[in-house]
Amino acid sequence: MSEIHPASIEVEGLVKEFKKGPRAVDGIDLHVEPGEIYGFLGPNGAGKSTTVLMLTTLLPPDAGTARVAGYEVRENGARVRENIGAALQEAALDPHLTAREHMRLQTALHGLPKAERTKRGDDLIERVGLADAADRKVGGYSGGMRRRLDLALSLVHGPRILFLDEPTTGLDPQSRSALWEEVERLARQEGVTVFLTTQYLEEADRLARRVGIIDHGRIVAEGTPEALKAEIGESSVEAVPADPARSGDMARVLERFGDGDCPHHVDDSVGVRLKGGDTSLAEVVRALDGERIEVAHLQVHAPTLDDVFLAKTGRTLEGSQEDGGEEGEEGGERRPAPAAA
Repeated sequence: MSEIHPASIEVEGLVKEFKKGPRAVDGIDLHVEPGEIYGFLGPNGAGKSTTVLMLTTLLPPDAGTARVAGYEVRENGARVRENIGAALQEAALDPHLTAREHMRLQTALHGLPKAERTKRGDDLIERVGLADAADRKVGGYSGGMRRRLDLALSLVHGPRILFLDEPTTGLDPQSRSALWEEVERLARQEGVTVFLTTQYLEEADRLARRVGIIDHGRIVAEGTPEALKAEIGESSVEAVPADPARSGDMARVLERFGDGDCPHHVDDSVGVRLKGGDTSLAEVVRALDGERIEVAHLQVHAPTLDDVFLAKTGRTLEGSQEDGGEEGEEGGERRPAPAAA
């Protein structure tokens, strides 16, 4: 079993600058605790994958320090690789091999004793739900099956830290949910630290204890999803009177529960940000009823990570293509191919 260190990932002033391009990573600081699922958010070109490549020793930093599992990535790359598993954007799978053959190869590369290789491979194949397809060539696998096999291969040597770089991109909802459940189990039951980069806010909200938002190579926000949402503000309530003529009366009632701002009007609806959060909703309903204002529609809007991302970066996350291409190609540099640990 790999040695456990007080901090799983410690980064200070990490920099990567490609030739003829901007700094893909511009002096970031990170601290990830053992057993934590840390979500790393950002649009294409923000620096997410470049950061992962440096933390997994596949790309040398230009400045700053990064310690993974207690080892500096430049000075002790081999020891870092002993302690980590990685499932990056491009799954390095041979379409002519079966899942079981991939497992035999991976366990041999990691130096597992011959007597343990078959059992370890079969156990992992079973864990990710590929037992029925274990002897089929990977070339016939769906995208979700490939992702699950790639995850299993990254766990062969029992890593304490797992890097997942956009692991569910392009997966159907069922495959995405199955992978989420396995990631949660790894952290909860086995204490594996997970560094998860993603463009799916729902994914980060469900899995991550803390999230960091990177934009143009810099960390622009970090904290628990709940704390980041709270920074945006309290929930708001929007109501539509059954009689449009009573919108003024409705606005005066809602103003009692607001955070000081005047109620806003959009078409027939009246909205206000609640100073008491969702707990004020019942009082709002009772107050409207007390004024005999019939409500046609009533809805509460709670802040989401979408709101956080928009507030911190000025743009939405999914589908953002303005940076063009992958981080590792911003400055004309090609990404290095993953190497065996």
